[in-house]
Amino acid sequence: MEFCPKCKSMMMPAKNVFKCRKCGFEKEIKESFVSKTERKERELTVLEGREMGMPTTRARCEDCGNDTAYWWLRQLRSADESEVRFFRCTKCGKTWREYN
Repeated sequence: MEFCPKCKSMMMPAKNVFKCRKCGFEKEIKESFVSKTERKERELTVLEGREMGMPTTRARCEDCGNDTAYWWLRQLRSADESEVRFFRCTKCGKTWREYN
């Protein structure tokens, strides 16, 4: 980043010079300012099957009687009202909600 020595504004690159948009001062670009980085392959974890990758809690499912469920929070109403807690049974997959 270059700044104009006359008016102290930020200078912008234009062809082979930095040019001040405020006063028009120009300065030759002596070195390249393009940076290059290598991209490396990343490992991606894929969750399959019933494993949801979400926190669990003790909550009784009315359909199958299982006592473990995944849970998450969502803001469904206006911001000044509390969030709604959702549950999903780890055994049968039934989803229900709980209001505070």
